[in-house]
Amino acid sequence: MIQFGTGGWRAFIGEEFTKDNVRLVAQALANIINDEQVAERGFVIGYDRRFLSDKAGCWFAEVLAANGVRVSFIDKFVPTPIVMFKAKEMNCAYSACITASHNPADYNGIKIFIEGGRDADEIITKKIEQQISVLNAAQVKSVDFEQAIDDKLIEIINPMNDFVDSIINFIDIEAIKKANLRVLIDPMFGVAKNALQTVLINGRCEVDVINDGKNPDFGGLMPSPSAATLYSLMHLVAHEGYDIGIGTDGDADRLGIIDEKGNFIHPNEVLILLYYYLLEYKGWKGSVVRNIATTHILDKIAADHGEKSFEVPVGFKHISSQMEADDSLIGGESSGGLTIRGHIKGKDGVFASSLLVEMISVTGKKLSELLDEIYGKYGYAYTAEGDCKFKAAAKEALYNKIYVDKQLPEFDFEIEKVSYEDGAKVYFKNGGWVIARFSGTEPLLRIFAEMADKDTAERVVQQVKGFLDI
Repeated sequence: MIQFGTGGWRAFIGEEFTKDNVRLVAQALANIINDEQVAERGFVIGYDRRFLSDKAGCWFAEVLAANGVRVSFIDKFVPTPIVMFKAKEMNCAYSACITASHNPADYNGIKIFIEGGRDADEIITKKIEQQISVLNAAQVKSVDFEQAIDDKLIEIINPMNDFVDSIINFIDIEAIKKANLRVLIDPMFGVAKNALQTVLINGRCEVDVINDGKNPDFGGLMPSPSAATLYSLMHLVAHEGYDIGIGTDGDADRLGIIDEKGNFIHPNEVLILLYYYLLEYKGWKGSVVRNIATTHILDKIAADHGEKSFEVPVGFKHISSQMEADDSLIGGESSGGLTIRGHIKGKDGVFASSLLVEMISVTGKKLSELLDEIYGKYGYAYTAEGDCKFKAAAKEALYNKIYVDKQLPEFDFEIEKVSYEDGAKVYFKNGGWVIARFSGTEPLLRIFAEMADKDTAERVVQQVKGFLDI
């Protein structure tokens, strides 16, 4: 079955991610587009560097074109944010990127975007799933890709320059020019290098790159920026004297940051750095939107500046929707994705990285110094994480224990409340919390805990693991 999760449809290559299934998704979406009579608004398609991404992009375009949908096809691998940027610019009702983002190398997938270039919500993905359920291969229309170009059904585009210019015009490029920073980029064999390097070189930064080029195995690592996968970046930043290290995931919508000492800056800390910088140093106004598994320090920063903080379920579509509803300044999640008001309505690792470089240029402070400043004002908190794999046969028992029976461990801390909006989240009266939820992109149970220190947070995670027997 083709099912969409929090980050689109992702599946094993050769098993579920096949030409026939890609074409089924395209036909289902084409049916929806024609039912809604929005085909003339166009459709942007992009793809990343994964195995089969370029071919799958063509398969997808061939079906849409055969169904009368005007296709703008980006014929070079690009960051997912570029697709969202171009779709927003063209006012497309729908668009798509062929990518499995940060999933392992044997996955691929499709991210669907809706009006404004933001992630499709459950209403749309359910419609696509329903369409697929009544389709068969014989009902899929298709046209040869090259013939479709000749017949002007498919137009080849390259929005890279416009995207880069939009970032350069948004950030304080003159402040960056004066800072003379040294930056090391690790695109993790993904697609971030061209766009990010161009922005930073325009800011007269000295830029070096590691782990570039096309590598279908992503160098044997998950293309997900974390302390475990960015160890080369951490070492080089510390030993070669870089001001900042920037890692981006496979499709460049998420980031991982290394400070000048070679320390991994958790995505929670990236969020609090940027929100604090925009409020405190730039004097901007606006609320913050975070998902249910993201640091509550954002709430403290917001309250201190007379702003609101909104908690939403996991999935960036929920963040972008709430940001739009409240005209929020920033929205993000603990997995490393964020966006800012005035930019695209989805997460963008290239833009976020550029803004961090602006931050250290404008303030004249190192990343570690800015974090110390924030923790000095709002107190320290540590987020511990635990991903637990489970066999398919065990999921129902786990689900029942967490969601149906609502069983909880005997915690050492007094409980304030429990939420089952997305997973099971326990809020403690001391300000800490723990959540267990099923991943929407992989067969995992994710556990997060935020407490006043590392040992306590990790102990809470282990307590939940032990209680669930995983």
